[in-house]
Amino acid sequence: MEVEIWSDVMCPFCYIGKRKFEQALSQFPQRDQVKITWKSFLLNPDMQTDPDKTIHEYLAENKGWSVDQAKAIGAQVTEMAREVGLTYDFDRAVVANAINAHRVIQLAKTNGLGDAIEERLFRAYFTEGRNIDDFDTLIELATEIGLAKDDVEAVLTSDRFMEEVQREVYEAQQVGARGVPFFVLNRRYAVSGAQQTPTFLNALQTAWSEWEKTQPKPVILNDDASTCTPEDGCAI
Repeated sequence: MEVEIWSDVMCPFCYIGKRKFEQALSQFPQRDQVKITWKSFLLNPDMQTDPDKTIHEYLAENKGWSVDQAKAIGAQVTEMAREVGLTYDFDRAVVANAINAHRVIQLAKTNGLGDAIEERLFRAYFTEGRNIDDFDTLIELATEIGLAKDDVEAVLTSDRFMEEVQREVYEAQQVGARGVPFFVLNRRYAVSGAQQTPTFLNALQTAWSEWEKTQPKPVILNDDASTCTPEDGCAI
């Protein structure tokens, strides 16, 4: 069964939602049969990277808040993150466009490292105050999780994976995602936002019950008596 997660690495609720979903998945008996696919979503594709501006100043300018209001809201979100074991430091967060980070995510996905790069980028942005639009930083983060430096450089110095990012952004609209995080289970059920762990667990159980019914069962072509079962005690 597949779970697709639309997310932006600049979204504080996406990191929180990731943790809550992981908590639910750890309680799900069939977790080893769940495939997680991360999808790109751009909250602000036109954002101008500006390391000299604080995230509080950016939000004040773009949301019509005061800087103090931005800090207060950041403190509330920081507390939400702390409750799931995450450390946010908005005072260090760098105002940065996320498109290049998403292109690196697409590269990571082709190498089976989608979850690893999402986790690393989240931590870099929200905890470490790293610039996720800086090429040297992206190369460092990507190689940390196992990507080849040359491959990352080749992506960043071209427009590779831009089409994939845009396609997934468009796909989000088609499945009804107006914000992130947005979880789609088996292309049948959706969970919007950083919901509580029991909500995610219930969604997993519901989607699994339906998905399991659609899976083909093997057809037994003969009835060979030369088999061992738990009941017949023929173990050697």
